[in-house]
Amino acid sequence: MSAAQSDGKPKRPICTSCSKPARVCLCSRIRTRNLDNSISVTILQHSLERNHPLNSTRIAKLGLKNLNVVTVFEVDFEARFEIRLLEPGLGLIGPESSGFDQVREKGITQKAGFEVKGDGKCQDEKIRDLIDENENPCEKLDKGSHVDAINGEGVVINATMIKYGAVSHLSHIWKVDTHGKKPKFEHIVTSTMAKEALRGGFVVKKLERKKLEGNMELEVEESEEFEIKVPQGSVLLFPSQNAIGVDELKSMHFEVKNLIVLDGTWSKAGRVYNENPWLKLLPHLRLDLDRMSLYSEIRSQPKVGCLSTIESIVYSLKALGEKVDGLENLLDVFESMVGDQRRLKDERLSKRTKD
Repeated sequence: MSAAQSDGKPKRPICTSCSKPARVCLCSRIRTRNLDNSISVTILQHSLERNHPLNSTRIAKLGLKNLNVVTVFEVDFEARFEIRLLEPGLGLIGPESSGFDQVREKGITQKAGFEVKGDGKCQDEKIRDLIDENENPCEKLDKGSHVDAINGEGVVINATMIKYGAVSHLSHIWKVDTHGKKPKFEHIVTSTMAKEALRGGFVVKKLERKKLEGNMELEVEESEEFEIKVPQGSVLLFPSQNAIGVDELKSMHFEVKNLIVLDGTWSKAGRVYNENPWLKLLPHLRLDLDRMSLYSEIRSQPKVGCLSTIESIVYSLKALGEKVDGLENLLDVFESMVGDQRRLKDERLSKRTKD
């Protein structure tokens, strides 16, 4: 425990492990720390959630061993993203089925809007993986392109965006038909080769761009905000229009190895999602649960099924088949934390009434 002082006035002791006041420390309530979860978890945490008294990511930090928490800031001026493949050669030889893209009905697979049969090739493709002409209606690599085609450093996707998720620039090594529309990240995954390459995992780096003050000409300074490894088998827990349920995911024989979760209020999580367009490259998973969050007593939730971060993680891991013991205890700890907050709130109201 530590008791910091400021301006000569002692502050209440804070636990350095769970970041809660000593009187409501969570550490002793967790029966087993660092549970060895086989499905790793990556939390993208909105910067304003880090010190919120009800933020439940602190429980995940104490309870899960295979966990990565990344602080994400809102875009103020601009942000730039660089994406590199974990397996640079994957997907550059020819299209292959990637499991998640399969719809196992009547032996037919749907990919990027084209009907694909047994050989994994588009109907109009002439038994060729790479061609130099513009005859392939499905896709092709740019003539002479290769993994480091953008800047010589292995970057396969380079994007710049402004506030609220508006992409101002997007370039990548795959040739896709945008049908005359402005390029978007969603267009990239219409490429079979791109999906196959990204399926092997990738690394995404976010660079914050700021305008330098006091200069007549526009000058921009870049600084790295984060660099994340997104391994093969990653899915994003987010209820987008194209999200699928756990049962459907299992029917596709897609093995989830890494669960990505957004941490923040629903409005903050939406901002993180929109301002990190690389998330659209991932399969989206939804939880079909008809229950209210424990948060609902003290923190507004928009509807049934909207859960806290730790609830979302625990229920998702269990639904995906995680076998590690002790996950339920993390929910017990969360329930007790909510109880603490409710009790402290009642104490404050009672004190005001007496005054």
